[in-house]
Amino acid sequence: MRTPVTPIQISRVDQGKVSEVDDILVTEEPLEIRLGHGPLDHRKEVPLSVTMRTPGHDAELVLGFLFTEGIITDPAQVVRVEHCENVKKEERGNVVRAELHPSVELDPAKWQRNFYTSSSCGVCGKTSIDAVRTQCAREITPFGPIDAEVITTLPGRMREAQTVFKHTGGNHAAALFDGEGKLLLLREDVGRHNAVDKVIGALLTSGGTNSVTAPGQRTTDNYQLLVSGRAGFELVQKCLMAGIPLMAAVGAPSSLAVQLAKEGGLTLIGFLQRDRFNLYAGGAGAEGQVA
Repeated sequence: MRTPVTPIQISRVDQGKVSEVDDILVTEEPLEIRLGHGPLDHRKEVPLSVTMRTPGHDAELVLGFLFTEGIITDPAQVVRVEHCENVKKEERGNVVRAELHPSVELDPAKWQRNFYTSSSCGVCGKTSIDAVRTQCAREITPFGPIDAEVITTLPGRMREAQTVFKHTGGNHAAALFDGEGKLLLLREDVGRHNAVDKVIGALLTSGGTNSVTAPGQRTTDNYQLLVSGRAGFELVQKCLMAGIPLMAAVGAPSSLAVQLAKEGGLTLIGFLQRDRFNLYAGGAGAEGQVA
């Protein structure tokens, strides 16, 4: 059983004194994703991707990845996601196969990618910017006015829920909130894009339909996604694919992320802290009112 943390013994130097102590690191291991597809009497397997991730919620990661890459448009198109047993001993727990419904036709053009994804970059190997612009199946419903008093509380709420980070200080998080700031979902991973895919995969699993919704929710129109670190292009793309109308980051966005957010109607916030933030897309009203 793969675990999200790994124990280790280290030498700690404190005021010139060296001591041997136990420590905990966030686990980083490769996850190979395979696709099973085709008619029931003639199934085929396609090696799809290898991503460096923190073990845990692997099925959510795969489902979210397939959805945000446009390989599937409905979670019902995935019959099941299972870890492969017929692999080398050292690969156990790190190889998964997603079985697509026989009706799903694979289009290789939908993933024009060198399918090695590091934990620090979600779009490495894309052949062109056009290939990265996955066709979104839904239009974003504008988030509406931003409640500054609510949104500035989100980083603190996310940190309180980050159990692995508390012990390791070495992973990213993606946290989904409703419009009132209630925490709906949180996932941690060594890769920020993996954390987002896990959140979206969890939404797809709980919704049971082609609507990306959390339990008790009907739409994603008032969702707010907060990510640790920076806001890159690939994370904005994932929000657009999932129909999440607002994304905030504790770090800076990239120029391409801002451009895509504006084109897609996404409200994009960066440098979110407990008393301030920068609004990069979505618009601000007069006299300091955020709209």
